[in-house]
Amino acid sequence: MATLTYVYADSTAVLGPLATYAEPHCYDLCEQHAGSLTVPRGWEVLRLAMPSQPPQPGPDDLLALADAVREAASRPSSSAPAPGQRGTHSALEAPAGTEGARRGHLRVLREPS
Repeated sequence: MATLTYVYADSTAVLGPLATYAEPHCYDLCEQHAGSLTVPRGWEVLRLAMPSQPPQPGPDDLLALADAVREAASRPSSSAPAPGQRGTHSALEAPAGTEGARRGHLRVLREPS
C-alpha cells in the first residue's frame, strides 16, 4: 500500500508510505497499482522509501476506533429498520450468558482463565 500525492506546481507525483490522515488530492494505492504507476509526459515520479512491513495497530488506534463507534452509536437514527428486519444494534450485542462490563452498546469481554 502506498499514498500518491501530486505537486502540480513542480509537475511531480510523490509515491510514499500510507498517509496517517486524509488530505485532498491524496490517493491510497494497492501494491500492484503503486508498482505500475505512470505519470503524464514531462512529469517526474518521486518514490519514497517504503517500510518492509506495514505498521501494526497500537493502543491509540484501538482507542480511536472505540471512540468512533461510541460517537456513531450516540447519533440519532435517521430511519427505523424496515418491517421484518432486525435493528443494527442487535448484531453488536454479546450473546446471552456472556460475562463482561457493558459500556453503551459495546461489551468488554474478560480473558478466559
